[in-house]
Amino acid sequence: MKKLMIINGPNLNLLGKREPEIYGSQTFEDYFQELKSKFRDVNLEYYQSNIEGEIIDKLQKVGFSYDGIILNAAAYTHTSVGIGDAIKGIETPVVEVHISNTFAREEFRHHSYISPNAKGVVLGFGLKSYDLAIESFY
Repeated sequence: MKKLMIINGPNLNLLGKREPEIYGSQTFEDYFQELKSKFRDVNLEYYQSNIEGEIIDKLQKVGFSYDGIILNAAAYTHTSVGIGDAIKGIETPVVEVHISNTFAREEFRHHSYISPNAKGVVLGFGLKSYDLAIESFY
């Protein structure tokens, strides 16, 4: 059984409340239960933090023992050299995920410090982006 960790960054704890026209009206906790039901053959775990250093700590903790990491670093995608370096320093492959199409948004969201070190990038498919990222580990 594959062991995958989903890590969500800042403000994603507000899914269901924050800008529903962009992010939808479902909480991630509810969606995570759907993912666990859909992917019964995968050991899925979930972690969320608004703090950059905690995300780096989690990447380092699971980055040598899990089969994959699905990372939505949110705004840190565009600002955090540290998270990019953490991904470069671990063995576990990381798939970068975004709910929205970041290239259809503000110019600063067009750059990622995650992408150069990621196995792949899935963006713009709403919460289904997580499904696609999970499927990439099969």
